[in-house]
Amino acid sequence: MAVDGAGKILLTASGDGTMGVFNIKRRRFELLSEPQSGDLTSVVLLKRGKKVACGSSEGTIYLFNWNGFGATSDRFSLRAESVDCMVPITESIVCTGSLDGVIRAVNILPNRVLGCVGQHLGEPIEQLAVAPGGQLLASCAHDQKVKFWDISSLGSMVVDEYRKKKKRGGPLKALSSKAAGSGEDFFADLREEQEATAEAATGSDSDDSD
Repeated sequence: MAVDGAGKILLTASGDGTMGVFNIKRRRFELLSEPQSGDLTSVVLLKRGKKVACGSSEGTIYLFNWNGFGATSDRFSLRAESVDCMVPITESIVCTGSLDGVIRAVNILPNRVLGCVGQHLGEPIEQLAVAPGGQLLASCAHDQKVKFWDISSLGSMVVDEYRKKKKRGGPLKALSSKAAGSGEDFFADLREEQEATAEAATGSDSDDSD
């Protein structure tokens, strides 16, 4: 769900592929958008409240104009398994969480996937939240971990209308020091877990031998 800046309109994303609009002050249901092909999983306001973005189970972001909630104005496929959660970083940039465990930074209008902020090693991401000050992004996933990512660089990013030619299916650009492709050890968390398991197994064997 999302509420406008005036606290008047409540927007909801639904599993039937529709976005609902409720007038809070008048306590009444206003309208329902046309259904999309996938479940709508998240909703955020962008562009100073002039645009609404909805994530979906099919990996597409659907855009609506404010006061044009009946039909989408645009759509953007991320080539992700899904867009399960989404949080605005600036008036144009959102971070999305997916079933594939990747946190993507996405610019809206012009529509671009900017890169990878972080990941949970293939575990579906449940929720994202921006810390006060807007410098850190928190994420939680099915690995039962809460991770923090540096997003301080996103606030100053400017996306040109001109789209450079890019090889399809290439790796995402790393946008934080611990994101995949940053040069840091992407599998550090996995290795630590494997080492901890191995140590536990060794300790168990020693106990048995005694």
